[in-house]
Amino acid sequence: MTLRTKRIRTPEQVRAFLGGSEPVDFDLDDRDSAYLFVRRSLERLRYHRLGKPDKGLVRAYLAKVTGLSRAQLTRLIARHRRTGDIRDRRKKPPANAFRRRYTPRDAALLAEVDDACGRLSGPATKEILRRQYEVHGDGRFERLARISNGHTYNLRKPRDYRIGALRLAKTRPVHTPIGVRRKPDPDGRPGFVRVDTVHQGDLNGEKGLYVLNVVDQVTQFEHIGAVVRITEIFMLPVLEDLLTAFPFRVRAFHADNGSEYVNHRVARLLNKLHIGEFTKSRPRHSNDNALVESKNGAIVRKWIGRAHIPAERAPDVNDFLRNRLCPFLNFHRPCLFPSEVEGPRGRIKKRYRQRDAATPYENSSRSTTPRASSATASPSNSSTRSPGPPPASKPPRPSARRAADGPGRALGPRTFFRGTRSAASHLIEITTELDVVPVA
Repeated sequence: MTLRTKRIRTPEQVRAFLGGSEPVDFDLDDRDSAYLFVRRSLERLRYHRLGKPDKGLVRAYLAKVTGLSRAQLTRLIARHRRTGDIRDRRKKPPANAFRRRYTPRDAALLAEVDDACGRLSGPATKEILRRQYEVHGDGRFERLARISNGHTYNLRKPRDYRIGALRLAKTRPVHTPIGVRRKPDPDGRPGFVRVDTVHQGDLNGEKGLYVLNVVDQVTQFEHIGAVVRITEIFMLPVLEDLLTAFPFRVRAFHADNGSEYVNHRVARLLNKLHIGEFTKSRPRHSNDNALVESKNGAIVRKWIGRAHIPAERAPDVNDFLRNRLCPFLNFHRPCLFPSEVEGPRGRIKKRYRQRDAATPYENSSRSTTPRASSATASPSNSSTRSPGPPPASKPPRPSARRAADGPGRALGPRTFFRGTRSAASHLIEITTELDVVPVA
């Protein structure tokens, strides 16, 4: 079918054409014919002198007849404005192209060799190709036997090599069956502990000691220890001591995805201590282990600092942490405990009030109400939960209430305060030889 459009010279005629040909579709298969039609139409209708509404009519007319997209018409019109012509600027192969020395079959043959030998370096691959032709007499390697080292890498770039011949295997993620990837929900019960590791930096290639920080989510009871290395022989005894020092039964153990905790040895230790739940943080959920991360900055970095501490001083630092700092934190340092308030839409918000400030030991003796379900909520759909676990069934273990000045003695809060009064001076004595000053 021949479409005669030479009589269309005004925007009114274009509008009439579009209105009468609405149910009809046109398409020009030849790109050169479409470009020629666009150029002649722009010149005949004097497109560049038209107003904005009339230009929109001409664009719709050209898109209707040629089938070109709006973006492509915009590029063609801009090119016509600059140069006065519209031509196909796609690159065409030269009439007398250079003859290719290595064919796609050679690329596939090289891929077969790389797949069998494990993609060796250029010189090693060149030697294999030469031996295949000269020693083993394989005629397929006649051209590849004379290939250079550099051109071996060039021949590995084309699509024939990368997709058609070489078999590529994607990296498979490693699924560790240890622990459940979710956030623990204590529901007001103590015994859901969080654990993390703090490294005291390197100095001149020498590793510093590591600090293990274990915090209970509900009562904020905290026990800290220091180890030389985060390996089985050093870490497991200290970790067991920290977990057994809590004055209540540890029900759950939560860690990030570090291999020092997510391994079979730690899993056997948790089974030995009858800790029934082992969870680990989820990807892109930074709040899963937020409590112990905040304690790392508020406790560990303030008392131990950020400077390098040699690994051989781990026993001294561990003695200070276990016998002086931990009793101070659990019996004399107040913490803020959140009160969860449920709004009218059922969203739970945390509020930190002044009356909720207490030490972990004081908070452990408070009563708490477990989270109520939506079916038992109050008519106003608003409720406030008091912090803290249920009343302690028994007093803290003597091992958790032991100070440096009284080994083997179960001390009261007043004696604890006397024992922890020299905590800062004791840490200064440890770090004076290392020129490390603790952060107050």
